[in-house]
Amino acid sequence: MTLFLGLALVFGLVFGGFMLSGGKMDIVLHALPFEGMMIGGAAIGAFVIANSFSVVKSSLAGILRVIKGSKWKAADYQDLLNLMYELARIYKQKGILALDDHIENPSNSEIFKRYPKIQKDHFATELITDSFRMLSMQFDDKFQTEEIINRKIKKHHHESLASANAIQTMADGLPAIGIVAAVLGVIKTMSSIDQPPEVLGGMIGGALVGTFLGVFLAYCMVQPISGRLKQIEDEDGAFYHVIRDIFVAIVANHSPNICVEIGRGNIPTRMQPDFYAVEASQKELSVS
Repeated sequence: MTLFLGLALVFGLVFGGFMLSGGKMDIVLHALPFEGMMIGGAAIGAFVIANSFSVVKSSLAGILRVIKGSKWKAADYQDLLNLMYELARIYKQKGILALDDHIENPSNSEIFKRYPKIQKDHFATELITDSFRMLSMQFDDKFQTEEIINRKIKKHHHESLASANAIQTMADGLPAIGIVAAVLGVIKTMSSIDQPPEVLGGMIGGALVGTFLGVFLAYCMVQPISGRLKQIEDEDGAFYHVIRDIFVAIVANHSPNICVEIGRGNIPTRMQPDFYAVEASQKELSVS
């Protein structure tokens, strides 16, 4: 929701300051639809040319993510710790074969079903199941395991940032597109050079709206959206790092509660559950 607050501040203060200083909105409002058509059309067209359909689609979804915020909340991190604790406890007590049904068919696993949001995240579920699958194949070197999981997370993160990078590229090009629109406005003005000064002044002012609009859209709207989307991807990526840290601790043969505590320590501070809350959850899971 910070997106709407920011937009309200940008529009209110920029145009409010313009009008309070004596600026007249009639020229801006008259030129805005035409300049907006040229600049917006060129920017969107170039965006479609430069990106695959999947990136275009994910970029639209990315704007919605900027509105909604990060996917993973504090409660989801608590659920992740509980899920990993249950899996680690079964592995420690009964061995890897006892996890076979949960690993091979997580959609029907009673453990995964208790955490539906994690279960619906394809990458999180796959990261967990693939990691335990490696363990079932006797791949138990903690250093190599960490390296392999890091590569998977890095690949996923790189792909997730494609939409943010595409939006940033659009922001970089908008000022130049604004100049293109302004030049067209100047050309139109020069073709009417025989008009009186007040008419020429309005036409030149309309042309300059193109330059203003390109810079305004780039640095006050599109670039901030790209930056916020990158922040969200980084924040959500921390969720997968917690999975990695807990699993590496499992491979190192630590007890389930120690594994979970290692993971808890790497949860972002504002999302990090209290040690005693995690301990209480573990006791409830142990009883059940």
